[in-house]
Amino acid sequence: MAYAFKLPDLGEGLTEGEVAKWLVAEGDEIEEDAPLVEIQTDKTTVEIPSPAAGKVARILVAEGDVVPVGTVLVVIGDGEVAPEQPVATPISDMSRGQSPGHVQRVQATPLVRKIAQELGVDVASVAATGAGGRVTEADVRNAASVDSTQSSEGRREKVRGVRRQIVEHLTRAHHEVPAVTYVEECDFSNVDLKLLLPTVLTATAAALQEFPELNARLEGDEIVYLDRYDLGVAVQTDQGLVVPVVRDCDTREVEQLRDDVAALAERARAGTLTAEELRGSTFTVTSAGKLAGLFVTPLVNYPEVGILGVHRIGPRAVVRDGEVVVRPMGNISVTFDHRVVDGARAAAFTLAVIDRLQS
Repeated sequence: MAYAFKLPDLGEGLTEGEVAKWLVAEGDEIEEDAPLVEIQTDKTTVEIPSPAAGKVARILVAEGDVVPVGTVLVVIGDGEVAPEQPVATPISDMSRGQSPGHVQRVQATPLVRKIAQELGVDVASVAATGAGGRVTEADVRNAASVDSTQSSEGRREKVRGVRRQIVEHLTRAHHEVPAVTYVEECDFSNVDLKLLLPTVLTATAAALQEFPELNARLEGDEIVYLDRYDLGVAVQTDQGLVVPVVRDCDTREVEQLRDDVAALAERARAGTLTAEELRGSTFTVTSAGKLAGLFVTPLVNYPEVGILGVHRIGPRAVVRDGEVVVRPMGNISVTFDHRVVDGARAAAFTLAVIDRLQS
């Protein structure tokens, strides 16, 4: 009897996942608990082990496909699949009008699916000429040839992985959050710039306690005021922007926060962050260092209601006690959800952060 392995429930209310990478191929022999597939969620990438030993008989979902929890990903073993393990319908099929109870799977090998992905062809829309209704490589290449006569503009690449999550997340933030950005300059003379980010986290957590509406969520017709100060830190990686979470920023020393930030940033760039390290932030801080620019407008990290940006710091001429002097100056911005936070309160919060940094 063959074993049909379904995409498991990965927790935290996640309802779907993207097949990021198959670690086996059809025909491989695999041991129980051996690495089987990497699944990308909106939080992190998870390596899932094989639930059984045997031959990989069929891979049913191609790399890059997004499917709901419960979808059969792969069949392991010989013989018929047990009747209590039906193949679920991928999202791509459901979007074409099929009901979840209707099973229709595109017949194509992983190699053909990979070629289709590289050529920008939707394998589900290709007319199949292979035996048993299977889509062949020739079918895909013919479809690509037809498509190229319609549009030969540049190279096509499917949006997937972290970039897909960024697209979905920021599109939602842009359309759902009426955001406003407030900006003020800050004198960083009293800040050890080697400890800049952890110092900003400390100052931000302290100010959030004075302005609880910025450490909140809007859920339906209720504002949820959070009593923890777990701050997200935006980190740029080769795959895109991720936001690991630094816990308990209100109670820990700057040096402890420095160590946490460094470790999280290292794991973010290596792609080894756990799901727990990416969820549950209450507010976000972003700083791009030398790339920060004089001023940018960060987008709110939905469902949070505010994000603080630290922009490029450099020597500038300023007036102090009636004299022009040179100080390390930089802009600080706060982008906020105007449904929850009033402009005056956002401004006061920003000034409270700056006061702590300048003192």
